[in-house]
Amino acid sequence: MSFVQEFKQFAMRGNVIDLAVGVVIGGAFGKIVDSLVKDVVMPPIGALLGGVDFKHLYLNLGGTAYDTMEAAEKAGAPLIKYGAFINSMVDFTIIAFAIFVAVKAINQLQRKQEEAPAAPPPTPEDILLLREIRDTLKK
Repeated sequence: MSFVQEFKQFAMRGNVIDLAVGVVIGGAFGKIVDSLVKDVVMPPIGALLGGVDFKHLYLNLGGTAYDTMEAAEKAGAPLIKYGAFINSMVDFTIIAFAIFVAVKAINQLQRKQEEAPAAPPPTPEDILLLREIRDTLKK
């Protein structure tokens, strides 16, 4: 089998296609959660904490003071952007929780399928009845 044929066979497996779909949906979900955190969740939290905008929280490691984070970035000052880190941690927590809920639901569905009772074995009466039907059909 040639390298190209082998790759084609690999790429067309269901698992690879499922993975690709998962990556695309995951990327879109990440953007939605990012917007949820930055535009919906963090503003009220910032308002409750006295009007803090988390995306602008930073620690300047340089010796020069700057009025804004943007000015410090333009100047190339070394910064620790802990507000962006807090936003990312909230993003991660929401995504991790959503994945937990999805996996939990999938596991419950799998358990229900595994718990489904198997068909009972045929009784001697069933076997005799099937033999009679078979013999009748042969005639």
